Amino acid sequence: MAISENNTTARTPVPGPCDGWGDDAPLIRSILDRVGDKWGILVIAVLRDAPLRYKQLQRSVPGISQRMLTLALRHLERDGLVTRTVHAEVPLRVEYSLTSLGLSLLDHVLGLAMWVSTHVEEIQHHRDEFDRRT
Repeated sequence: MAISENNTTARTPVPGPCDGWGDDAPLIRSILDRVGDKWGILVIAVLRDAPLRYKQLQRSVPGISQRMLTLALRHLERDGLVTRTVHAEVPLRVEYSLTSLGLSLLDHVLGLAMWVSTHVEEIQHHRDEFDRRT
């Protein structure tokens, strides 16, 4: 449990992010790994506006390999964040879209991406300083 200090210097216990997880801790950690994964975050963010086909997704996520996109989509689908729809056309058309659960995560993902974008120069400065010291 973390300790918080208020203005009167009294120390009040504040629940930590892992408190109360109990037997669900391994599952919660695995879900956080998934939604905190760089490719998962980017795929969720790219799917915010409309369903996309695989190649559209690949072009929209800079630097992602075919293998990593496939893995990210499978993991996100398994967790119920993305759905895969196969349209019976010739040739087959497969689209990926966010589920309602994925949409409920979208604001958090976009908020994190906005925070990074806002602080990228400051973070790069700190990285450069750290690298110079080490």
